[in-house]
Amino acid sequence: MPISRQQVEAHENVILAPYACRSSESRGRMYPDTHDDYRTVFQRDRDRIMHTTAFRRLEYKTQVFVNYEGDYYRTRLTHTLEVAQTARSLARALGANEDLVEGLCLAHDLGHPPFGHAGEDTLDRLMHDHGGFSHNHQTYRIVTELEARYPNWPGLNLTHEFREGIAKHRSKTDFSVRAGFDPALRGTLEAQIADLSDGLAYHAHDLDDGLQAGLLMPEALEPLAIWQIVGESIGRGGKPLDDTVRHRMIRRLIGLEINDVIAATSARLNESKLDSVEALQRLPHDVLCFSPAFVTMNAELRTFLFDNLYHHHRVERMTAKAGHFLSQLFESFVAAPGQLPPEAARGIERRGLHRAITDYLAGMTDRYALEEWQRLFDPFTRP
Repeated sequence: MPISRQQVEAHENVILAPYACRSSESRGRMYPDTHDDYRTVFQRDRDRIMHTTAFRRLEYKTQVFVNYEGDYYRTRLTHTLEVAQTARSLARALGANEDLVEGLCLAHDLGHPPFGHAGEDTLDRLMHDHGGFSHNHQTYRIVTELEARYPNWPGLNLTHEFREGIAKHRSKTDFSVRAGFDPALRGTLEAQIADLSDGLAYHAHDLDDGLQAGLLMPEALEPLAIWQIVGESIGRGGKPLDDTVRHRMIRRLIGLEINDVIAATSARLNESKLDSVEALQRLPHDVLCFSPAFVTMNAELRTFLFDNLYHHHRVERMTAKAGHFLSQLFESFVAAPGQLPPEAARGIERRGLHRAITDYLAGMTDRYALEEWQRLFDPFTRP
């Protein structure tokens, strides 16, 4: 016998915490829409994200290493799936809405341009006098404006809670006020879980990729407190860091981090005695947290990664290349907009020349950006 949407909603009312977002209590969508017989509104939001062009392109967008350096390194897509996996574990343990959490995780990097953070920094610099650029704001524009899949509205017509979760994602710029959300309210528990899971996943997996690539030396990790605890927890002893041990170490690192968040957050929730979503959002601090010991150890790990991986000369060289490629493409299109493909050129009238060009560039995969650069600047490549 099939399980109806109403039955799923009734099940949510039983298992979710009082401060979790319930799909039956959603504040709705921007445009009138029908209900599904079997899927809740948050499940439909999640599915709409997975069918976007922007989601599919994540497969060929950089995390740290460009994809031609090897097919075993993380891409934006594999990172996104790993974030969702981590977040579902947290949501289930903390009584949050797992469907909303998963959807927010799948959407969180849709707005990333090619070449990772190097691409984002380049576009932000190029757009300094035209509104700037941030991948989080771009994600919001993708789901509310740029993805054209429905005849009756722009974007995906996602629920209020989903759009608010995107708007309140931590980034260099806060645009939640411009997006129409109350600045006095923090992100929901689901949004906080998606946020923290992003950082937890990329630190662990960048560490894994850095070791796999040989950019990080195993002996350099030995002084780190978190690495010592992970090694002790699996009884590593003096074993060399071969592939099997490395996999065990990374798995255990993620497991320890998740367990710490659950314990520390549970204690904070018990102290707060929250009885609604809004009560959680009006707290002066996030409820999702690490213990003080893990805050210190994670800060040490982040510093190590910035010093030894993100600023490694190979990564710095790719960063410089990314800035070169995107800057030349941007400047060439500004000087001669007739070079833009018709679909990209149609955005000029609605969004202005510079924003339309940036939308075109931000939507590119690493591979397509390089191919487009060749078409414009290599005399032996057909335009």
